[in-house]
Amino acid sequence: MEGPIRLFTVIALVSLPTVMYGGYALMGVLRDKKLTEHQRTMFRAGHAHAGVLLVLALVALQILGQTGLSDAALWIACFLLLFGVLAQSGGFFLHLAPGKGKLGGRVTSAGAVLLGAAMLTTAYGVAFAG
Repeated sequence: MEGPIRLFTVIALVSLPTVMYGGYALMGVLRDKKLTEHQRTMFRAGHAHAGVLLVLALVALQILGQTGLSDAALWIACFLLLFGVLAQSGGFFLHLAPGKGKLGGRVTSAGAVLLGAAMLTTAYGVAFAG
């Protein structure tokens, strides 16, 4: 493992404890009842998406490392994964801020598009560059 695959695998692994801490923080917020029902729902969704998408990213990175994609294509796929995970889960957290619901929805949607592009790039690498 080398280059962008190694770097982004380290980033994903280091990010996982932050999601774990988020679960701990979520339990405290739910216990203290400081958020509205909508805010609790968005916090849960953001936290769940962050954890699942980081694990997806780790799997995709391992698959990407086995393809014959060029270094440039690997860098692009890795950045698509990183920013896709951040945007997809981060958009839910934007919903927590008053008046930021529409922005949160747009950020979440952009994250979905980025992750879709990352998955298609990975699929291409498996199908044609492997």
